[in-house]
Amino acid sequence: MSKLVIVGTVAFDAIETPFGKTNKILGGAATFIGLAASHFNVDTAAVSVVGGDFPQAYLDLLSDKNIDVSGVEIVKEGKTFFWSGRYHNDMNSRDTLVTELNTLADFNPVVPVNYRDAEVVMLGNLHPLVQASVLDQMELKPKLVILDTMNFWMDCALSDLLNVIKRIDVITINDEEARQLTGEYSLVVAARKIHEMGPKYVVIKKGEHGALLFNNDYVFYAPALPLEEVFDPTGAGDTFAGGFAGYIAKTGDTSFENMKNAVIYGSTLASFCVEKFGTERMQNLSDKEVHKRLLQFKQLTQFEIELA
Repeated sequence: MSKLVIVGTVAFDAIETPFGKTNKILGGAATFIGLAASHFNVDTAAVSVVGGDFPQAYLDLLSDKNIDVSGVEIVKEGKTFFWSGRYHNDMNSRDTLVTELNTLADFNPVVPVNYRDAEVVMLGNLHPLVQASVLDQMELKPKLVILDTMNFWMDCALSDLLNVIKRIDVITINDEEARQLTGEYSLVVAARKIHEMGPKYVVIKKGEHGALLFNNDYVFYAPALPLEEVFDPTGAGDTFAGGFAGYIAKTGDTSFENMKNAVIYGSTLASFCVEKFGTERMQNLSDKEVHKRLLQFKQLTQFEIELA
């Protein structure tokens, strides 16, 4: 069975949208990535840090999804990373209300020894030096390294970010971040510039407008499935990344054609994530539901046309 290492936050979120608000609930990049990847029956480990205030029940939830949590450090006297945000009416923009780094401020990830030969490594959104330290611990060069990042690191740690980008195979960022990283408005030109930085594949997420996959001169576009209700976009990008990474780990195929399938799986799982607050929808998502929605995606995107 293929191994997948996920590095990222396991955290508390408090969310407010036009449809309601929550108190502290389970969140974090590694959490969403892991829940999505759990649908692919790969040997998965999460590497993160939490405080003594983090409920054992949440760790048990991840373990029940066959996610190894031995790499999640518990700082008994510390507090867990906490983020709170409020979404605007269009659900595409949000205001950060609270960010408390807590134990994350001194996080030094330790990859479990039996996962240092993992074929796929998913580097969730963290400081680039933390991401690089994970790659330094791998005893064998992974078949695929996927990196997620954000504009914050472009603002305050650009040099470190560019160094880690040189070492990865796939980068997943949104359209705004791609433009900031390259200084180019055209996403086609931006993707080409990012290729020159190191990654073989560039995935640019466009929220409700789908995702683009670039590989040199090849481009693939996957639309987002039109949904009746969108309650909470938090974690959708991480869920996409988890579906993408999980599918590649399962198939072991890193060709452009298979990357297309990975994008569709990632988009499908992300479409579930937004239907409820936090991780609620992902916690009880069945493989049957995923299969049914994959068929919807196929119907949405497949057509025949006679060329004149």
